[in-house]
Amino acid sequence: MKKYFAILTLGFLLVSCDQKTKVEKAVEEIPVALQVDRFDRAFFEANPNELAALKAEYPFFFPEGTPDEVWIEKMQNKDWRDLYTEVQKKYPDFEKQTNEIEDLFKHLKYYFPETVLPKVYTVIGEMDYTSKAIYANDKLIIALELYLGKEVKFYTFPEYLRQNFEERQMMPDIVTSYAIRKIPPPKDKTLLGEMVYYGKELYLKDLVLPNHTDAEKIGFLPEQIIWCQENESYMWRFFIEESLLFSSDSKLPNRFINVAPFSKFYLEIDNESPGRVGQWVGWQIVRSFMENNEVSLQDMLKMEAKELFEKSKYKPKKNE
Repeated sequence: MKKYFAILTLGFLLVSCDQKTKVEKAVEEIPVALQVDRFDRAFFEANPNELAALKAEYPFFFPEGTPDEVWIEKMQNKDWRDLYTEVQKKYPDFEKQTNEIEDLFKHLKYYFPETVLPKVYTVIGEMDYTSKAIYANDKLIIALELYLGKEVKFYTFPEYLRQNFEERQMMPDIVTSYAIRKIPPPKDKTLLGEMVYYGKELYLKDLVLPNHTDAEKIGFLPEQIIWCQENESYMWRFFIEESLLFSSDSKLPNRFINVAPFSKFYLEIDNESPGRVGQWVGWQIVRSFMENNEVSLQDMLKMEAKELFEKSKYKPKKNE
């Protein structure tokens, strides 16, 4: 019996690998060529006399009502210029990243043929960690100052934020911005609704970022992924016993969904846990659903959380 089961398992893996190979071959055939505009260079290499020409060429980067003095100060300010130097040191050219973005958009075009290929603009923004990469149909704006590596001197953010100021997070951040257009926000504001919403986004990353690790997709450290795996059944039991899944308590997103240094079970394990464990559990629910149902990606993304959960057959992995 064990031998028969092993043969079946091997057969399933071979079929899965073959299917994956077919997808990747189809993805490779999709023509994608992106234009990259280094606005970070255009801005900081310009002098004040060239500001009017810059504003005419890039009007979308210069909000109306902002005095020219603001832009001239940024051009000439020593701290900004030091940051610009650090960005150029890290990204003297953008060829490697361009190839990665093109591969990402090949995958997005495979699953969503209507995807508009954007022009890519690299910028040095205002250190807004909530807007590191913005996909806006015909534009993809990437704030390079937030991908310099967590140890650079310019960052005054706490560790749990700085851990994602790495180059490896650039592609996952682009998918996060893209996903807003493809995944309807949850109609109900329950914890389960929030968990499944982010689980859908992370499952999309499974498909379009096949060469990224789970840690990179969700923005965890590898040891934080291990913590979630080792504590999956405990977390699930807590959500069930505390009747949290279908609760719309407004405090729950800050406890388990939103960016935070740790999750808030109000137990001793809190300081060991990463923030956003609800997103990770939602990811496992969506993965389980897709493994147990023949549903297209597009249809899954539109499903209500409760129906998806009920059909997922999700069972947390038991602790060893």
